[in-house]
Amino acid sequence: MNQTYQAHDHVFLGAGHEKNERRTWMVIILCGIMMIAEIVGGILFGSIALIADGLHMSTHAGALLLAALAYTYARKLANDNRFTFGTGKLGDLAGFTSAIILAMIAMLIAYEAISRLFSPVAISFNEVIPIAFVGLAVNVASAWLLSGGDHHHHGHGHHTHGHDHDSDSHHINAAGWALVLTIYEDGVPPRFRLSAEDRASTPLADTTIETVRPGGARQLFAMAERGGYLESIDEIPEPHAFMARVRIGTETDRQEYSVAFEEHQHDHAMQRDNNMRAAVIHVIADAAVSVLVIIGLLLARFMGWLWMDPVAGIVGSLVIASWSFGLIRDTGAILLDMNPDRGMADRLRATVEAEGDRLTDLHLWRLGPGHLGAILSVVTAKRRGPEFYHQLLGRFPALSHVTVEVQQG
Repeated sequence: MNQTYQAHDHVFLGAGHEKNERRTWMVIILCGIMMIAEIVGGILFGSIALIADGLHMSTHAGALLLAALAYTYARKLANDNRFTFGTGKLGDLAGFTSAIILAMIAMLIAYEAISRLFSPVAISFNEVIPIAFVGLAVNVASAWLLSGGDHHHHGHGHHTHGHDHDSDSHHINAAGWALVLTIYEDGVPPRFRLSAEDRASTPLADTTIETVRPGGARQLFAMAERGGYLESIDEIPEPHAFMARVRIGTETDRQEYSVAFEEHQHDHAMQRDNNMRAAVIHVIADAAVSVLVIIGLLLARFMGWLWMDPVAGIVGSLVIASWSFGLIRDTGAILLDMNPDRGMADRLRATVEAEGDRLTDLHLWRLGPGHLGAILSVVTAKRRGPEFYHQLLGRFPALSHVTVEVQQG
């Protein structure tokens, strides 16, 4: 039995970790200034409404402080060997905690709103409505600060796989040929193209490509000469996630090479920074409640519908509860190491078994935003070591930590 793992560091933070950390602290400063201004203003001018909104802003700033500290702590301890798989999950833990806080806030809002529905209280419209607009402006500014920039950059700076996953090109060393296999679809139906790297000659004749999809479906593609390269006669159906077996030569003298293709759109759930997501949800939830409160207050003042203010609070609490539930569900699954991507698991199995081996056990879990860990047990009748499978799986950029156990059988 052979067992090994890839040698690399254990820093599994999201690509925009430090940038998100700075943005969160900026929003905390903005909320802190607003909180102090409202409390001081309320004391100076005798406005209970201003003081109440300032205290509400303090809970908002406290939740964001949790996110900011999680970013800072994860970054500073990223290389601490006490964390077996790094600190990438700390953001998910903070997100889970924030989701619990959001759920409690939703219950408190619902309780207060229902109480006011049955026991209406006097509303100081001249003070409360301007405060609601100011609160909304602060939340919009906070959301803009948190959401600005390139959150969708998914590069991984701590490791490379020898494969540019922003293209459909794969390099093959075959019988002295340096070949490039590409799925070409620039304004035309997608087809395989096989060419020599030096572009000086046509690739070997008698070449076919067979695709093996995760479910086991196979399709054989004949290749035609196109003047300097070979191109598949048939189009490649979607999705472009399969193992491609390149067969060169006749049946009596054939060489075969396997290449794994992946769909390039990333699973956003896997890439998602749940710490930032929790911070944004806090801001958006507050903004949504502000909008509902403004609508309720305006209707109550100008239409005399005093019941609209508590109704707006109830609706807002339900919205917040819904967002909180989604965040608890997603972060809880990560903290419990649930399989984060069934499609990825199927592709890993297809990649290994396309080589004629058998995958007997697979564990796949999330290490941090954009980073997956995997443990595989493979049974093979061939003389293959773990290094073979590390190279084979190196085409999956999201796999940041891989352990392979190989058994002969």
